[in-house]
Amino acid sequence: MKTYLKDYFFLTIGALIYAFAIEGFLIPSKIIDGGVTGISMILSTITSQPLGIFIVCINLPFIILALQKLGKRFVFSTFYSILIFAAGVTFFGKMFHGHCIIDNLELFLVAIFGGLILGAGVGLIIRNGASVDGTEILAIYSTKKIPFSVGEIIMFINLFIFTVAGFIYDWQHALYSIVTYFVAYKTMDIVIEGLNESKSVFVITDYSTEIGKDIMEKMDVSVTYIDAEGGYSGIKKRIVYCVISRLQVQKIKEIAKNIDPRAFIAIENVYEVEGVRVKKRKI
Repeated sequence: MKTYLKDYFFLTIGALIYAFAIEGFLIPSKIIDGGVTGISMILSTITSQPLGIFIVCINLPFIILALQKLGKRFVFSTFYSILIFAAGVTFFGKMFHGHCIIDNLELFLVAIFGGLILGAGVGLIIRNGASVDGTEILAIYSTKKIPFSVGEIIMFINLFIFTVAGFIYDWQHALYSIVTYFVAYKTMDIVIEGLNESKSVFVITDYSTEIGKDIMEKMDVSVTYIDAEGGYSGIKKRIVYCVISRLQVQKIKEIAKNIDPRAFIAIENVYEVEGVRVKKRKI
């Protein structure tokens, strides 16, 4: 129950932050978002009907589609987020009356700060197990039917939306919409994955025991030895594997190269680490 309450608390906060960015920054400046929200903003401009109605109505078919692919919990959380988002744009729309929250703010700053706030809101929603944009659901469903990835499908949809926005508003605002989308996308990554990005390190060497011992003693990092075999040589080797912070990357390179200048080191990004680290035994 605590987990559910926490999730829905952050879903609510995320949806309201998203709505605040839309009504407080984007709409007054004629900058649009991508996906269903962008389509809804264009239709709302053309018809002068409330934005919240379009957000709910256009997302509904995608929510029904998600039932077949993504499960009831995801669908319910997504529907809840969309309802809160629609209510939020209605509330903030009446509060701001079509005016930017900061008077006479340059379009470039609107694009940057609007994108930051928007990305933070959407990132919170995704991090807590939901979505607020039906185009992502459509993209997931379509990948088996057409030879494109989820990211490519979303990109094509958004390019179409921003092109339409260029004809309805003007091309300057359409280009600023792309800037907003890019900033929001990067902010979402930070919110979802966190700032404490870790690195996984693989060291392939003939001196695995010596390097592993030095890493544990000098860096207080636990290592794992993985048995391997050279593809060309057929020689048995042991790979030293560990997870470190990005600040420790240079140190681990120094340790490995000091012992084995020919050591092969591969470093990858790790966005989430769970589990208990094995402590050194005290003798």
